[in-house]
Amino acid sequence: MAAHTQKNNKTGLSGGKEAQPLIIAKTPAEEQRLKLERLMRNPDKPAPIPDRPKEWNPRAPPEFVRDVMGSSAGAGSGEFHVYRHLRRREYQRQDFLDKIADKQDEDQDYLDKVEQNKLAADDRTAKRKKKREKLKQKKEMAKKAKLESKNKKEDDADNGSDSSDEDKEEDGDREADDDAEAPSFIMGRK
Repeated sequence: MAAHTQKNNKTGLSGGKEAQPLIIAKTPAEEQRLKLERLMRNPDKPAPIPDRPKEWNPRAPPEFVRDVMGSSAGAGSGEFHVYRHLRRREYQRQDFLDKIADKQDEDQDYLDKVEQNKLAADDRTAKRKKKREKLKQKKEMAKKAKLESKNKKEDDADNGSDSSDEDKEEDGDREADDDAEAPSFIMGRK
């Protein structure tokens, strides 16, 4: 009798387990909270993660059908049910094959769309790179032209003191031409 009372009272439990009161979840959120609390009581214990369910596959059609039903009279009443099950299985198999074909078409369409997006992005990148290179070239050309005009002005200043008035007019015309040819551009988007 003492063993019986010990079993009901759970006073003889060892290992540090405590008696937990039974809590019934009333809402899905409460149920989830209770599951999380139970998992977090012992964090060292691995959590059960179920595997993905396998896709349903229909049974393959039989290679050799032994009970071929004919259209002759005298078929028993049980033959209709056999025919009905065979027909249902065949329709399920055809639906399954149709769904697989649709899924493959959607996957292929998705892959084609991804490829098109990638090509479009590559085209845009190449176009922008070309534009940057062109802008960089213009900048370098402007810098070279500026250095050349500066060098010419210095040379003209050295040679200009002993030249005549005609040379000065000619230099003025040349300088005006240089100013007109100097490339000017604006950085930034349009």
